[in-house]
Amino acid sequence: MMKTEIRMKDLPSMERPRERLLKCGADALSDAELLAIILGTGTKGMNIVTICQHVFQNMSLKKLSRSPAAELMKIPGIGQSKACQIISVFELSRRLETYTEEPKRKIKEPEDIYKYIYPKIREEKQEKFMILCLDTKNQIISDVTIFVGGLDFSIVQPREIFKSALLESAASIILIHNHPSGDPTPSREDIIITNRVIESGKLLGVHVWDHLIIGDGCYISLKEKEYI
Repeated sequence: MMKTEIRMKDLPSMERPRERLLKCGADALSDAELLAIILGTGTKGMNIVTICQHVFQNMSLKKLSRSPAAELMKIPGIGQSKACQIISVFELSRRLETYTEEPKRKIKEPEDIYKYIYPKIREEKQEKFMILCLDTKNQIISDVTIFVGGLDFSIVQPREIFKSALLESAASIILIHNHPSGDPTPSREDIIITNRVIESGKLLGVHVWDHLIIGDGCYISLKEKEYI
């Protein structure tokens, strides 16, 4: 006969994640216990802590934070609902990293751009080309993804960049893209497309403030390095 796993309600109260959190604080709990509180309930024959332990046997916290629903649902005990809960909690944490009480975030130097955009782009496994749209006071209006994939700069056309900028009524823009290799050193193509976009911006009255290339925990500003 198959052994039936102990249900959460049958455990002593101080072995249950929720009760431990209330008594000891969240920092006393393991990753699996924290995830168990978020997901709430287990399945027939498997309690929620065991399910969450299986999650972390299959992937790291970093990988979990970027896994799509289809991959999460391959883990025993994780169905569509729990997969959506996991994705949602990590998305909220990413948004918190860029949250500010100020109505608009102001850009004064390349470091400000990096701090704003890195949480949004750091775990991308594909190249991603974005723009920040700024108002006349260099405050961020929005960030817009222009292209995702194997970045062929013949695809990233100035018309697509400025279409978004004009729709946002941007006074200036900042170009941003990542290098999944982790090395932010600009390529010849990076510099060529940047200068092409700058010239197009002059015709349209939209200033191109900078182009940031994001690596693994680092960045290069083409403006700072005097490539543009």
